[in-house]
Amino acid sequence: MRKLDVVAAVLLVVGGINWGVVGLTGSDIVGTIFGNLSPVSRTVYLLVGVAALYQAVQWKAIQQRWQPAFATK
Repeated sequence: MRKLDVVAAVLLVVGGINWGVVGLTGSDIVGTIFGNLSPVSRTVYLLVGVAALYQAVQWKAIQQRWQPAFATK
């Protein structure tokens, strides 16, 4: 599950950077690389959305998985 946590975090960073660039410049990096609303760019957007849902739903479980065993609560 920790690998899935990392993949989801990376996808969220990619999505966040893309939206930051959209907000600053109006250009879409994913759309520029893969084509506006091409099947590949839509897949990237879908994966970023799924990663966000995963992070939101699994928030507490992710925190517990990444907490060191010796940490006190």
